[in-house]
This record gives sequence, structure tokens and C-alpha cells, in this order.
Amino acid sequence: MSEYHPRRGRNWYSAMGLLFIIIAAIVILRNLIIWSPDFVVDFMFNNEITNEKVSLGMFAFGGFLLIMGFRKKYA
Repeated sequence: MSEYHPRRGRNWYSAMGLLFIIIAAIVILRNLIIWSPDFVVDFMFNNEITNEKVSLGMFAFGGFLLIMGFRKKYA
């Protein structure tokens, strides 16, 4: 087989980024089902550290990892 792989994004960064995004989405959806959307919005904008704020950070970190996975490699 050749060393050239035409499929992009099949690496550790994109896999972990997708995992972070899926887990964050599960947490947000679970809280929306258990609580109501009003409570979830209140939890996002209060002064305490909550699951919703951690999930937003996980979305951001997962997006960063996806970008790192799809970047062009100059070697």
C-alpha cells in the first residue's frame, strides 16, 4: 500500500474531538429532559460552575480537537 491516505480526519484528534462533542450533547440533552429549558438556561447564566458550563467548554475543546484533526500536515 502507498503512504498516501486520501481520507482526512481519521486520526486521534478528530476521534477525541467527536467524543467530547457527543458527551457534551448527551449531558445537555439529559439536563433538558430532566429539568426544563428554563432551568437549564438559568444554570448556564448563574455564577456557579454547573454541568451546562462544563458542557459548553467540552463543545469548545471538542471543536478545537476536530480542527486540529483536519488541519493540513506539512511534513
